[in-house]
Amino acid sequence: MSKLKKLLSYPDPRGDTAEMLLVMLPGVGIEAEDFAAQGLVVAAQAGQRTVEVVAVKPDQALYLDGAVAPVLEQAVLAPSRARGHIRIWLLGISLGGMGALSCAAAQLKGIEGVILLAPFIGTHGTVAELKQAGGFARWQAEKSAATPPERHILSWLRDRLGGAPGPQLWLGHATKDRFAAGHLLLAEALPPNQTVAVEGGHDWDAWRTAFQMLMARGPFD
Repeated sequence: MSKLKKLLSYPDPRGDTAEMLLVMLPGVGIEAEDFAAQGLVVAAQAGQRTVEVVAVKPDQALYLDGAVAPVLEQAVLAPSRARGHIRIWLLGISLGGMGALSCAAAQLKGIEGVILLAPFIGTHGTVAELKQAGGFARWQAEKSAATPPERHILSWLRDRLGGAPGPQLWLGHATKDRFAAGHLLLAEALPPNQTVAVEGGHDWDAWRTAFQMLMARGPFD
């Protein structure tokens, strides 16, 4: 049985069969409807590519125990591929960013890119480990006190940032976000053109601005 509390679909307003699918994953306290209300759906569909947006609301526990990938695969991604979508992107905000990374780390078929807005990538203790190690490249999972789901995601990130094949990674974050330490470590390891930093905190003003700036760089192109 699906553990998605809500699934909302936004076909591309141009009416054509969309070239690609963008799945939006919310964090704690964010509803599936908020993506449209805050303008992210319109921003995602404003470019040259036709994009179907699906906003979902998983049980929060799926993010924390690393079980969101099979649920999203069954409820959203497999049916989307059956409809002809061969280009799939994920967007995750805050804890939803961990969910998006969990799906990427599970190597679900067809995921071309992941957009992370102020992602939660681990507890403060886990981020402190990363920083003390000198960043993702030197972090060692076998010496980490992180939870197994965190270790799985961070191991995948370390390898991906080190050049292993996988989805594109784009990051938007704010200077005064409460998870800024982890964002800075991630930004340092990504190509500069795939990251944006904006003024603000862990809130919709910052997320909306960062997403609009990322979209202006044409990640889907």
